[in-house]
Amino acid sequence: MQTSQTSQAPAAIKGVAAGVPFVALPPRNGTGPAPLVITWHLMDPPCTEDAMAAALPLADVPAWRVHLGLPFFGSRMPEGGFEAIFGLAAEDYVQKLFEPVVTQAAREFPAALAELRTKLSIAEGPVTVVGGSAGGAVALLLLAETGLDLGAAALISPVVQLGPVVAAGEREHGVIYPWTETSRAVADRFDFVRRAGELPDVPLLVVSGADDDIAFREPARLLCERLGERAMLATIEGMGHGIAEPPGVEPAPQTPQAAEVDTRITGWLRGQPA
Repeated sequence: MQTSQTSQAPAAIKGVAAGVPFVALPPRNGTGPAPLVITWHLMDPPCTEDAMAAALPLADVPAWRVHLGLPFFGSRMPEGGFEAIFGLAAEDYVQKLFEPVVTQAAREFPAALAELRTKLSIAEGPVTVVGGSAGGAVALLLLAETGLDLGAAALISPVVQLGPVVAAGEREHGVIYPWTETSRAVADRFDFVRRAGELPDVPLLVVSGADDDIAFREPARLLCERLGERAMLATIEGMGHGIAEPPGVEPAPQTPQAAEVDTRITGWLRGQPA
């Protein structure tokens, strides 16, 4: 593992756990094992674990904050870079990009978590998961389909229903997505409003941008409505979908939107109103 030092925080630890690249930010003034917060970045900025660590450091959360890289992004980007990513999206966003990325990220997490526990001084107990956009879908998939000990989840501009997100892409790019029986089955799997009853009874915070597309905002609202008192929706004025400046690959200073998201999630995790 390699380390990098900042002047205001303990050294970040960069490495790979069970094939998954990560950036781990140690708790401030930690003297022993600490709880664990895991994040997954967006496909929009910030779209790498390094950029996510800078955009959402959660520095005042007394825990390890470990930012995981999504498949197909960062160091695991396919040959051809973003052009290859755009090509996959144009060819079949549902089956060639979204589903493989999110499903693989969820599938590889248990082994990565087990290895992280051997590398870092992590306390026993539930793990908090945080995800942005597609990373939010990873967190929801883990909640719905695994028995992992997850204590809380915070989602940023999450993909709660895949169908409306595809429709938003159609509007933006002036295309018609060719739905098939297989892709509709994928969309059904990634409809967490419909699957709300399958989510375990853990606290959930959803942070939504007031300027984000309705394809993200409305499903987020519906999910929180379905989950009742254990879910909280926080809407940030002036925030769109991403929370970093494009291209969102390298670490960069926090945008005002990212700083607000950081404050909301930090306060919520520390037991304060979001």
